[in-house]
Amino acid sequence: MAGNEEGPAIGIDLGTTYSCVGVWQHGKVEIIVNDQGFRTTPSYVAFTDTERLIGDAAKYQVAMNPINTVFDAKRLIGRRYSDATVQSDMMLWPFQVVAGPGDKPMIVVTYKGEEKKLSAEEISSMVLIKMREIAEAYLGSIVKNAVVTVPAYFNDSQRQATKDAGAIAGLNVMRIINEPTAAAIGYGLDKKGISAGKKNVLVFDLGGGTFDVSLLTIEGGTIEVKSTAGDTHLGGEDFDNRMVNHFVQEFKRKNKKDISGNPRAVRRLRTGCERAKRILSSTAQTTVEVDCLFDGIDFYSNITRARFAELNMDLFRKCMEPVEKCLTDANMDKSSVDDVVLVGGSTRIPKVQQLLQEFFHGKELCKSLNPDEAVAYGAAVHAAILSGNLQDLRLFDVTPLSLGVEIVGGVMSVVIPRNTTIPTKKEEEFTTISDNQTSVLVKVYEGESKRTIDNNLLGTFRLTGIPPAPSGVPWITDCFSIDADGILTVSSEEKTTGNKNKITITNDKGRLTKEEIDKMVKEAEKYKAEYEENKKKTDAKNSLENYAYNMRNTVTDDNISSKLAPEDKKKIEDAIEEAIEWLDGMELGEADEFEDKMNELQSICTPIIAKIGE
Repeated sequence: MAGNEEGPAIGIDLGTTYSCVGVWQHGKVEIIVNDQGFRTTPSYVAFTDTERLIGDAAKYQVAMNPINTVFDAKRLIGRRYSDATVQSDMMLWPFQVVAGPGDKPMIVVTYKGEEKKLSAEEISSMVLIKMREIAEAYLGSIVKNAVVTVPAYFNDSQRQATKDAGAIAGLNVMRIINEPTAAAIGYGLDKKGISAGKKNVLVFDLGGGTFDVSLLTIEGGTIEVKSTAGDTHLGGEDFDNRMVNHFVQEFKRKNKKDISGNPRAVRRLRTGCERAKRILSSTAQTTVEVDCLFDGIDFYSNITRARFAELNMDLFRKCMEPVEKCLTDANMDKSSVDDVVLVGGSTRIPKVQQLLQEFFHGKELCKSLNPDEAVAYGAAVHAAILSGNLQDLRLFDVTPLSLGVEIVGGVMSVVIPRNTTIPTKKEEEFTTISDNQTSVLVKVYEGESKRTIDNNLLGTFRLTGIPPAPSGVPWITDCFSIDADGILTVSSEEKTTGNKNKITITNDKGRLTKEEIDKMVKEAEKYKAEYEENKKKTDAKNSLENYAYNMRNTVTDDNISSKLAPEDKKKIEDAIEEAIEWLDGMELGEADEFEDKMNELQSICTPIIAKIGE
């Protein structure tokens, strides 16, 4: 339970393109607005010669600084550099990604004139820090505890990496829960009447970079996930990419110039395409306009909703496959689904809604939840449950992928099938394959293929001390245990001797070690100190600037001016002009320099102005 000194527990939807934070207060969820007054915050981090920017400030300057502005970190988290999806994404990002230790993708940026290599966990932690600060500003207290959401189809490595990001951000991640499940919590509270009976709800969650479908049964205060399916690499960013490629080709065709190698031009075009995509959700046609896109050439083009749908039709149809798989896994017919709930900004696309409605034979889609906020809403509710502030809801999630061990012939022996309710614990018995074998290597995999080579290796460990015996005689029990976060522990025991060994799947596939996390926590503290120093400097500079201009307005006011002696008025005006000129040449000044200049200006102006009131 969260202590009062740590403030209320918050719920964070850590999104690919936008993030959102909520808190349970006064018997309801409050979605918290950020410092710009928006309820969602861009998952962007930018590095400049003078400071680090997060959220809206980072996105506002992306066209000027594309190679040092990082987004889509969620598409890298928990993945290997050599993954095909990482390689294809790298072709579309303006920032550089290189291979780090253990094939870990590292993002390269220049900060204060120095090259830095950052992991996706570090970038995600910076977004989490921003979300925590938004909550702290609203609540007026320190926040330490949070529930963070992930796509239902995130594998073990991606879940662990998200927990690492929370640790670097200084958060106690109380629970990692699936995004569609969080949305279902929001739906469950929104539809108060569901307590009267059981409802089967399909949550269709299409966001900026990930896609999930979950089928849940809601009855009273119990939410039980029946099945889940999806794609951790499909979303609004992919739809944007199709439009960007379309217009790059159009520009090349019309002007015989290729802009694809110019990060600034491509970024400005992408911003126009993002805007057009959103407009096409409410109108049938819009324009993409970018002044001086490349070599002084203005770009102007029309795009219709039908053309946008045609560019992405294969991706839209791909969204229907997990829906079918989800129903099949749950042994449920389309007609048994009571409600189809839309979650994620990309579900606003009319063609996606049309295809989904046709799949369910014209069924009305549930749009009562705000698709941008539903996940954070549910996460905030779950945070309240875990911190003891809410008791009337029980949640049963499932594991998204099958888990098992490799047996002879490179075959995957499944111990926990996908869509098993968690937390869970299951055992399987195995034996040796060679005479007098005294140890076995246990290789743990996740995936749906019969061959382990096609699945994800989560970790390995060796069980030793098996008494020499003919093959098939010793019996070894492998125990798989999954906690409520979906994180796996595997143990093996030889029955006759009681020899045991176990592994909590932690640092395979490039997961951060404790030492690396500690180092990144210190780095995050350094960034915070730099931010505080920069804020102090900015505040001091703004105070001086405001004082100078206010004083200039004061001495030009007729009522005040007439009461000032000419020599006093000139003395103030000269001091103000000198201060403003000094300010123009002191972009990189320190806080104490601005404060000293403020004291100097006040020492001239205050006594003269004070004489007027005597």
